Amino acid sequence: MTRFDARYYERFYGDADGVHDPAQIAHLATAVHELCSWWGTAPETVLDVGAGVGMWRDWYRRTHPTVHVLSVDVSPYACERWGHELRDIATWAPAEPHDLVICHGVVHYLDDLAAEAAIDHLGAATSVVMYLELPTAHDLAEVVDPDRTDMAVHHRSGEWYRSRLARHFRQVGAGLWVKHGTVPMFELEAATGSG
Repeated sequence: MTRFDARYYERFYGDADGVHDPAQIAHLATAVHELCSWWGTAPETVLDVGAGVGMWRDWYRRTHPTVHVLSVDVSPYACERWGHELRDIATWAPAEPHDLVICHGVVHYLDDLAAEAAIDHLGAATSVVMYLELPTAHDLAEVVDPDRTDMAVHHRSGEWYRSRLARHFRQVGAGLWVKHGTVPMFELEAATGSG
């Protein structure tokens, strides 16, 4: 997929004005990992979908070197440059589920059919927790900085995503989704009903 080439990564990750930097991802990764640990499900296996420049994978290698991380990306450039496996989550799911799946900034690039397939594959790939980050139509109009964000994506409602994610997950907030039947949540811990 030529869209995610060297120019794309230079534009969105090449300097201080990029989307995220390693220090920001370190804060986020720490929070996600520690919440999983709080729930008694400290990840031993992690799947990083759309790994890009590899910040999540690198954080795990530095801070939790015994955790097995599989990083995949649809971009041949990113895979060659940062050492990921070439995979498209719209057409692929791993043979075995992972304790934690990270899908940071991927699904909103896919058309409706591919996005639905990707969500089903993410459900199959997750044994316990998924961290999902993607902007909805509301976010793209009201929240994100258009100078630091790729706006050439699909503008879908939060409800569009939630209705499809709910087949596999319970939304627990802050981008975290728990696979149905895994982690029991207090009623006020989660954003949606029991699952």
